[in-house]
Amino acid sequence: MNILVVGANGQIGTHLVEKLKNTETYKPVAFVRKEEQVTKFEDKGIEARLGNLENSVSDLKKSMKDIDAIVFTAGSGGSTGTDKTMLIDLDGAVKVMEAAEDMNIKRFIMVSAFQADVRENWSEEMKPYFAAKHYADKFLMNSDLNYTIIRPGMLENKPAIGKIALTRALTEASDPMTIPREDVAQLILEALENDRTFLQSFDVTTGDQEITEALKGL
Repeated sequence: MNILVVGANGQIGTHLVEKLKNTETYKPVAFVRKEEQVTKFEDKGIEARLGNLENSVSDLKKSMKDIDAIVFTAGSGGSTGTDKTMLIDLDGAVKVMEAAEDMNIKRFIMVSAFQADVRENWSEEMKPYFAAKHYADKFLMNSDLNYTIIRPGMLENKPAIGKIALTRALTEASDPMTIPREDVAQLILEALENDRTFLQSFDVTTGDQEITEALKGL
Protein backbone atom coordinates (compact mmCIF):
# COMPACT_ATOMS: atom_id res chain seq x y z
CA MET A 1 0.00 0.00 0.00
CA ASN A 2 1.61 3.25 -1.18
CA ILE A 3 1.17 6.16 1.23
CA LEU A 4 1.85 9.70 0.04
CA VAL A 5 3.04 11.77 2.99
CA VAL A 6 2.47 15.44 2.23
CA GLY A 7 4.85 17.39 4.42
CA ALA A 8 7.22 14.45 4.74
CA ASN A 9 10.14 16.71 5.58
CA GLY A 10 8.35 18.10 8.63
CA GLN A 11 8.79 16.63 12.06
CA ILE A 12 5.67 14.46 12.19
CA GLY A 13 6.17 13.56 8.54
CA THR A 14 9.75 12.44 9.14
CA HIS A 15 8.67 10.15 12.00
CA LEU A 16 5.81 8.76 9.92
CA VAL A 17 7.92 8.03 6.85
CA GLU A 18 10.39 6.07 8.98
CA LYS A 19 7.60 4.10 10.65
CA LEU A 20 5.97 3.28 7.32
CA LYS A 21 9.33 2.22 5.88
CA ASN A 22 9.82 -0.24 8.73
CA THR A 23 6.57 -2.10 8.01
CA GLU A 24 5.95 -4.90 5.54
CA THR A 25 2.54 -3.47 4.64
CA TYR A 26 3.22 0.11 3.63
CA LYS A 27 5.53 1.96 1.27
CA PRO A 28 6.01 5.65 2.07
CA VAL A 29 6.24 8.17 -0.73
CA ALA A 30 7.57 11.51 0.47
CA PHE A 31 5.98 14.63 -1.05
CA VAL A 32 8.50 17.47 -0.67
CA ARG A 33 9.08 20.86 -2.22
CA LYS A 34 12.89 21.04 -2.56
CA GLU A 35 15.34 19.02 -4.65
CA GLU A 36 17.68 18.56 -1.68
CA GLN A 37 14.80 17.02 0.27
CA VAL A 38 14.21 14.54 -2.55
CA THR A 39 17.88 13.59 -2.35
CA LYS A 40 17.71 13.24 1.44
CA PHE A 41 14.91 10.71 1.26
CA GLU A 42 16.27 8.85 -1.75
CA ASP A 43 19.58 8.41 0.08
CA LYS A 44 17.57 6.50 2.71
CA GLY A 45 15.94 4.30 0.09
CA ILE A 46 12.63 6.18 0.25
CA GLU A 47 10.84 7.34 -2.88
CA ALA A 48 10.31 11.10 -2.97
CA ARG A 49 8.26 13.24 -5.32
CA LEU A 50 8.76 16.94 -5.87
CA GLY A 51 5.72 19.20 -5.59
CA ASN A 52 4.47 22.53 -4.33
CA LEU A 53 1.17 23.07 -2.54
CA GLU A 54 0.86 26.48 -4.18
CA ASN A 55 0.75 24.84 -7.62
CA SER A 56 -2.41 23.83 -9.44
CA VAL A 57 -4.53 20.76 -8.77
CA SER A 58 -3.38 19.37 -12.11
CA ASP A 59 0.25 19.69 -11.03
CA LEU A 60 -0.45 18.00 -7.71
CA LYS A 61 -2.14 15.07 -9.46
CA LYS A 62 1.15 14.29 -11.21
CA SER A 63 2.58 13.31 -7.81
CA MET A 64 -0.27 10.92 -7.01
CA LYS A 65 0.23 8.14 -9.54
CA ASP A 66 -0.08 4.68 -7.94
CA ILE A 67 -0.93 6.17 -4.52
CA ASP A 68 -3.41 4.32 -2.27
CA ALA A 69 -3.73 6.78 0.64
CA ILE A 70 -2.67 10.30 1.54
CA VAL A 71 -1.55 11.72 4.87
CA PHE A 72 -1.48 15.52 5.05
CA THR A 73 1.01 16.71 7.65
CA ALA A 74 2.14 19.88 5.89
CA GLY A 75 2.02 23.38 7.33
CA SER A 76 3.32 26.83 6.50
CA GLY A 77 5.26 27.01 9.77
CA GLY A 78 5.26 29.51 12.61
CA SER A 79 7.64 31.95 10.93
CA THR A 80 5.39 32.74 7.96
CA GLY A 81 2.59 35.26 7.69
CA THR A 82 -1.15 34.85 7.42
CA ASP A 83 -0.92 34.78 3.62
CA LYS A 84 1.16 31.59 3.61
CA THR A 85 -1.06 30.05 6.28
CA MET A 86 -4.05 30.48 4.00
CA LEU A 87 -2.17 29.28 0.90
CA ILE A 88 -0.69 26.16 2.51
CA ASP A 89 -2.80 25.10 5.50
CA LEU A 90 -6.11 25.90 3.80
CA ASP A 91 -5.88 26.18 0.02
CA GLY A 92 -2.97 23.76 -0.29
CA ALA A 93 -4.79 21.16 1.78
CA VAL A 94 -8.01 21.59 -0.22
CA LYS A 95 -6.15 21.26 -3.53
CA VAL A 96 -4.63 17.98 -2.33
CA MET A 97 -8.14 16.76 -1.46
CA GLU A 98 -9.46 17.81 -4.88
CA ALA A 99 -6.55 16.06 -6.58
CA ALA A 100 -7.14 12.92 -4.50
CA GLU A 101 -10.79 12.86 -5.53
CA ASP A 102 -9.83 13.27 -9.19
CA MET A 103 -7.32 10.42 -8.86
CA ASN A 104 -9.86 8.21 -7.05
CA ILE A 105 -7.67 7.99 -3.94
CA LYS A 106 -10.22 7.52 -1.17
CA ARG A 107 -8.21 7.25 2.08
CA PHE A 108 -7.12 10.61 3.51
CA ILE A 109 -5.71 11.39 6.95
CA MET A 110 -5.46 15.03 8.01
CA VAL A 111 -3.28 16.33 10.83
CA SER A 112 -5.22 19.34 12.06
CA ALA A 113 -4.97 21.40 15.26
CA PHE A 114 -6.28 20.85 18.79
CA GLN A 115 -9.80 22.30 19.16
CA ALA A 116 -9.82 23.59 15.57
CA ASP A 117 -13.50 22.65 15.51
CA VAL A 118 -14.38 24.95 18.46
CA ARG A 119 -13.98 28.63 17.59
CA GLU A 120 -14.45 29.74 21.19
CA ASN A 121 -11.18 28.01 22.14
CA TRP A 122 -8.95 29.60 19.49
CA SER A 123 -6.15 31.77 20.82
CA GLU A 124 -6.28 35.34 19.53
CA GLU A 125 -2.75 35.36 18.12
CA MET A 126 -3.30 32.10 16.19
CA LYS A 127 -6.80 32.70 14.84
CA PRO A 128 -5.74 32.68 11.15
CA TYR A 129 -4.04 29.30 11.66
CA PHE A 130 -7.05 27.80 13.44
CA ALA A 131 -9.40 29.23 10.82
CA ALA A 132 -7.33 27.64 8.05
CA LYS A 133 -7.41 24.28 9.79
CA HIS A 134 -11.10 24.61 10.60
CA TYR A 135 -12.19 25.20 7.03
CA ALA A 136 -9.79 22.65 5.53
CA ASP A 137 -11.31 20.10 7.91
CA LYS A 138 -14.82 21.20 6.91
CA PHE A 139 -14.00 20.73 3.24
CA LEU A 140 -12.62 17.27 3.94
CA MET A 141 -15.70 16.22 5.90
CA ASN A 142 -17.91 17.36 3.02
CA SER A 143 -15.83 15.55 0.40
CA ASP A 144 -16.21 12.01 -0.93
CA LEU A 145 -12.96 10.97 0.78
CA ASN A 146 -12.71 8.38 3.54
CA TYR A 147 -11.21 10.76 6.06
CA THR A 148 -9.72 10.74 9.52
CA ILE A 149 -9.01 14.13 11.09
CA ILE A 150 -6.50 14.07 13.95
CA ARG A 151 -6.29 17.22 16.08
CA PRO A 152 -3.20 16.88 18.31
CA GLY A 153 -2.47 18.99 21.36
CA MET A 154 0.72 21.01 21.70
CA LEU A 155 3.40 19.07 19.85
CA GLU A 156 6.60 18.14 21.64
CA ASN A 157 9.95 16.76 20.51
CA LYS A 158 10.05 14.23 23.32
CA PRO A 159 10.50 10.46 23.09
CA ALA A 160 7.30 8.57 22.34
CA ILE A 161 5.16 7.76 25.36
CA GLY A 162 2.79 5.44 23.52
CA LYS A 163 -0.27 6.37 25.56
CA ILE A 164 -2.95 8.80 24.46
CA ALA A 165 -6.35 10.27 25.28
CA LEU A 166 -8.90 10.95 22.56
CA THR A 167 -11.49 13.75 22.59
CA ARG A 168 -10.27 15.06 25.94
CA ALA A 169 -12.18 18.15 27.07
CA LEU A 170 -10.22 21.29 27.92
CA THR A 171 -11.77 21.35 31.37
CA GLU A 172 -10.74 17.80 32.24
CA ALA A 173 -7.94 18.01 34.81
CA SER A 174 -5.05 20.43 34.71
CA ASP A 175 -2.62 18.30 32.72
CA PRO A 176 -0.99 20.15 29.83
CA MET A 177 -2.61 19.27 26.51
CA THR A 178 0.58 18.01 24.88
CA ILE A 179 1.71 15.02 22.84
CA PRO A 180 5.06 13.91 21.37
CA ARG A 181 5.24 14.18 17.60
CA GLU A 182 6.35 10.55 17.39
CA ASP A 183 3.14 9.44 19.11
CA VAL A 184 1.10 11.34 16.53
CA ALA A 185 3.01 9.53 13.80
CA GLN A 186 2.32 6.17 15.45
CA LEU A 187 -1.36 7.06 15.76
CA ILE A 188 -1.50 7.84 12.03
CA LEU A 189 0.16 4.52 11.25
CA GLU A 190 -2.35 2.59 13.34
CA ALA A 191 -5.29 4.56 11.94
CA LEU A 192 -4.54 3.97 8.26
CA GLU A 193 -6.61 0.81 7.87
CA ASN A 194 -8.52 0.87 11.15
CA ASP A 195 -12.18 1.16 10.19
CA ARG A 196 -13.04 2.67 13.59
CA THR A 197 -11.20 5.80 12.47
CA PHE A 198 -13.03 6.08 9.14
CA LEU A 199 -15.10 9.28 8.83
CA GLN A 200 -13.97 10.33 12.30
CA SER A 201 -12.39 13.48 13.74
CA PHE A 202 -10.96 13.80 17.24
CA ASP A 203 -8.58 15.65 19.53
CA VAL A 204 -5.63 13.71 20.92
CA THR A 205 -3.19 14.34 23.75
CA THR A 206 -0.96 12.20 25.92
CA GLY A 207 -3.16 10.07 28.15
CA ASP A 208 -3.52 6.72 29.88
CA GLN A 209 -4.45 4.33 27.07
CA GLU A 210 -2.30 2.45 24.61
CA ILE A 211 -2.94 3.78 21.10
CA THR A 212 -4.55 0.54 19.90
CA GLU A 213 -6.91 0.47 22.88
CA ALA A 214 -7.81 4.15 22.58
CA LEU A 215 -8.82 3.67 18.93
CA LYS A 216 -11.17 0.87 19.94
CA GLY A 217 -13.23 3.47 21.79
CA LEU A 218 -14.07 5.49 18.70
